[in-house]
Amino acid sequence: MGCGKDECGCDGGNAQATIEASTDHDECMAAMAEMSKPASEHANLAPLVGTWDSVVKMWMGPGEPMVSGGVMVNELTLGNKWLRHEFDGDNGFTGSGFMGFNKTIGKYEGFWIDTMSTFMQTEVGDYDEATKTFNMTSEMLCPMSKEPMAKRTVLRIDSLDQHVMEMYFKAEGQPESKAMEITYTRKK
Repeated sequence: MGCGKDECGCDGGNAQATIEASTDHDECMAAMAEMSKPASEHANLAPLVGTWDSVVKMWMGPGEPMVSGGVMVNELTLGNKWLRHEFDGDNGFTGSGFMGFNKTIGKYEGFWIDTMSTFMQTEVGDYDEATKTFNMTSEMLCPMSKEPMAKRTVLRIDSLDQHVMEMYFKAEGQPESKAMEITYTRKK
């Protein structure tokens, strides 16, 4: 593992040998130890931990949404740096994902996979402390048209017992439309 740049002490494939030969061995080890520690931003994930009853609303076009339910289980894992999501819907839909804070880029990152698709959805964004809201964005291909579209996710923490996730899509030349809203109410 390594980027190959001489100035950071790795050589692309032989980082261990470079570290051992480096006069900055202690500095390098200290930097690696620091990178492994959670940042203060990781604490913003804690209110999402728990087991949640979920009401899922999906809009496939104009009109009333399809409504279903399920249970989301969120837990901090891997040194309390990653929030793992496990969703089990009452309609047979299941999904899994992770969300964490990337100290290198100073952004939250997440990914999601589920039984309704064969692709991984990834997102990057920020947290607004004043509104207790994660604002995440990404781009993906529309599963039907294969054209690129923007995706925006808003995850708002209303209280320690409820949070709401809203998902929006925007195809080129089209207005943004709300595709999903999930209200999570603490079960335990």
